Amino acid sequence: MRKTMKQATALTLAAVTALSLTACGGGKTDAPAADGGSEGGSSDGQINLTFSWWGGDSRHEATEKAIEAFMAKYPHINVTPEYGAWTGWEEKQSLNILGGNAADVMQINWNWIDSYSNNGTNFADLNQYADVLDLSQFPENAKEQCTVDGKLMAVPVALTGRLFYWNKTTFDEVGCPIPTDTESLLAAGAAFKAYDESYYPLVLQEYDRMIFMVYYLESKYNKPWVENNQIQYTQEEIQDGMDFMCQLEDAHVIPTVAVVQGDMADSIDKNPNWINGKYAGIFEWDSSANKMQKAMEESADKPGQEFVIGDFIKFGDYQGGFTKISMGLAVAATSEHPKEAAMLINFLLNDPEGVEISSTERGIPCSAAALEILDEKGIGDAIVKEANAKVMEYCPFPLDAKFEHNDLKANPDGVYYKVFGKLSSRDIDSAKAAADLMEGVNECMGN
Repeated sequence: MRKTMKQATALTLAAVTALSLTACGGGKTDAPAADGGSEGGSSDGQINLTFSWWGGDSRHEATEKAIEAFMAKYPHINVTPEYGAWTGWEEKQSLNILGGNAADVMQINWNWIDSYSNNGTNFADLNQYADVLDLSQFPENAKEQCTVDGKLMAVPVALTGRLFYWNKTTFDEVGCPIPTDTESLLAAGAAFKAYDESYYPLVLQEYDRMIFMVYYLESKYNKPWVENNQIQYTQEEIQDGMDFMCQLEDAHVIPTVAVVQGDMADSIDKNPNWINGKYAGIFEWDSSANKMQKAMEESADKPGQEFVIGDFIKFGDYQGGFTKISMGLAVAATSEHPKEAAMLINFLLNDPEGVEISSTERGIPCSAAALEILDEKGIGDAIVKEANAKVMEYCPFPLDAKFEHNDLKANPDGVYYKVFGKLSSRDIDSAKAAADLMEGVNECMGN
């Protein structure tokens, strides 16, 4: 999806679905300002930037408002947003990055630095723009994870992990407690099936299944999935995880991949079965709490549903789960206006006005300045804050850089999608699924 922004002096263009507008004057000037701008501006001195991101509707709305405020503050800079849902987004953006056609400012997944920076040449070194982008606000260890050959490829936006969200209304209707361990999870499957066979206590797509299985294995074996570029699990241990995924399908805990695909939804928050309470649980990023809650609570067919954060389910004697840099904001090396692009990043992540508007739509921020602003003013989604706190307290493992590589997580051709799709349809058994997963991950890591 591509949209353009508007300010008061813009002219409406006919015969197009998006509006292209210019920035208006005014606004505060307490944030760093450009000293004349970069080369390549329009003939009237206007500088044009593009900004691309993915997300749900609430993130889109907040980001558009923040861009409007930025353009009001810096009337010589016009920002054109480009956004959409996650499905197919990485594939499109990777082609843009590698082809030299990337947006000036990009919301990127942390692993894109490893996958697409081309040894630090495809993204601008943000250290060069510290005069307009206050890098001192971000944790050193987080910045180090975004650095290649001494060059800062992106500013870390937030730290995140996955946890369980539940539709309490549906669980109350079915008459069973929200799961906290293996036994209660399997019991929920039986209760939901008895209530209505189209109802499930949990829904997992293919990539969700990979993350969920790793959580299960970490809970049982107390090892990271990958360390020092090596899988830490044996094929037999991974097969144990695959067997558990099959057990969840057989016990009516999760619908099969074919059932979820039949819903014809790009993502779970847009799936009518989540919106209307037939799918009553999800294992999702803490930064996605708002969009999952909003989708369910705004249901026209079943209003008044209650969205809650659950406990981490105990699958073994240990605590499973990993945390990661949720995303970063990067500047394309091909940008004609890298300084102004860095100014936009600073506005979104450090400036009081931008922080207030952006709130927690990209998770709980890494920026110390942003955290102080949100805490002082009581801004931010309470459930996102609660979810992030639970993740940071509970999840002990880091995420390896290759885990989210496009060769593994791309839909539908990534290893995760192929393996878990075939396992769900029983085209392969758990032993073959484990072997295929190991082979695909090792190939991606160059082993």
